[in-house]
Amino acid sequence: QVQLVESGGGLVQAGGSLRLSCAASGRTVSGYAMGWFRQAPGKEREFVGTIRWSGGSKYYVPSVKGRFTISRDNAKNTVYLQMNSMKTEETDLYYCASSPGAGIVLNEYDYWGQGTQVTVSS
Repeated sequence: QVQLVESGGGLVQAGGSLRLSCAASGRTVSGYAMGWFRQAPGKEREFVGTIRWSGGSKYYVPSVKGRFTISRDNAKNTVYLQMNSMKTEETDLYYCASSPGAGIVLNEYDYWGQGTQVTVSS
């Protein structure tokens, strides 16, 4: 069982930066991955990127690559999403999730946080 708690959401101006945190607790799986997702009301959930606990390999979707950075602190069981140069269209509820695999197969994510709201103002 894995429990996830996101934090760090809030209001940010367009072009500004925000860092989200996701604290994981409970049982862990060696080599498992953490992912970040976002969703606007009435829209499909969108995959943002992933990081593996072991080795820290990462993947980002093209729309955020170069602006967003995923990192992790294994000792704290925490992953982060650093978001720079934010855009108004990125106003979403941001979720972290846990995958027992490499984090690339999206239907393998099995534990989800409650989400943290990010609002980007113009």
